[in-house]
Amino acid sequence: MAKAIHSMIRVLDEERSIDFYRRAFGLEIADRLDFPEFTLVYLSNDEAGFELELTINKGRTEPYELGDGYGHFAVSVADLDAEHARFEAEGLAPRKLVEFAPAGTRIARFFFVADPDGYQIEVLERSGRFS
Repeated sequence: MAKAIHSMIRVLDEERSIDFYRRAFGLEIADRLDFPEFTLVYLSNDEAGFELELTINKGRTEPYELGDGYGHFAVSVADLDAEHARFEAEGLAPRKLVEFAPAGTRIARFFFVADPDGYQIEVLERSGRFS
């Protein structure tokens, strides 16, 4: 069976992105591979073996267009309210808390936040299928 190991996104400013993911999700640099035309930075934390790969194309000055095909990246947290408050205190501009309960049955609680390049990240409360 396959095991998911990382997801890659292209970012414009390496330091700004690393700072965001460190402050938002506690992700630290697990590895950094520098090549003549691009750099790969792998971010992870002790919560899971899954990594986020940042690709920085050297010499690029224009932001990437995310298009209409990108969805979002998702993480789960134990205390959603505390994380939302922490994001606000960090100036990370989280969107409002949402309780998704169609037909009266709660399926999920979450909020979204955008990284410096506009990628959307869903922060879910650990409960139900997201435990």
